[in-house]
Amino acid sequence: MDMSTTMQAEHAISFGKEAWALVIDDHPMFCDALELTLGSICEFSKIRSANSIAQAAELIDQNAKPSLVVLDLNLPDVKGFDGLTRILALIAPAPLVVVSSVSENQIVASVLKLGASGFVAKHSPRSTFRTAIETIRNGNTYVPESFVASDVNEAKSDAFHAVSSLTAQQARILDLISEGLLNKQIAHELSIAEATVKAHVTAIMRKLGVNNRTQAVLVANEAKFETILPNRTQTH
Repeated sequence: MDMSTTMQAEHAISFGKEAWALVIDDHPMFCDALELTLGSICEFSKIRSANSIAQAAELIDQNAKPSLVVLDLNLPDVKGFDGLTRILALIAPAPLVVVSSVSENQIVASVLKLGASGFVAKHSPRSTFRTAIETIRNGNTYVPESFVASDVNEAKSDAFHAVSSLTAQQARILDLISEGLLNKQIAHELSIAEATVKAHVTAIMRKLGVNNRTQAVLVANEAKFETILPNRTQTH
């Protein structure tokens, strides 16, 4: 039987006539397999799938909040942990389990700190997914057996948390700041007003807890999403 590490979480999966589950992944075959697994474990009224965060948000808006979400981190319309934080904000307090082909300890630590109820490596056998869902269903947090909590780099986790709180536009502006572009140049690049850029920069610095652009770049470098979440061509 698969071994797992569990930690107490705040919420178990709640059931009712409106209970449903949402799988967010852009691989149709994986979605189909996971829907079968979920259906064999829990009596959901329906299990829906979405291939992007935008489509998932639309489904959530059209229905009652899902009782469970299974989310792939590497989706076409998000960067880093932006998708995770956006979905968590829409479904709270329902549990969310992350699946990813990248299962380094820092990734697991970061998604748990951001509020995920569990993490499963994408290459795991079906029995592992079953164990994870059952663990989360009972109100606990599931993490891989290989996860070492004491190995967490708290400073980097804080940077992940801060940068992931940015909107997609703010994240793009932070990227351009990191490339050395001035507000006027950023405005031209994004086809928006310079005043709008200034407003975004102010919001970025507030969210990152910094006082200037240089400090913002340092936080962005500390997070280093690209070095931990590889390009989609590397994982697909």
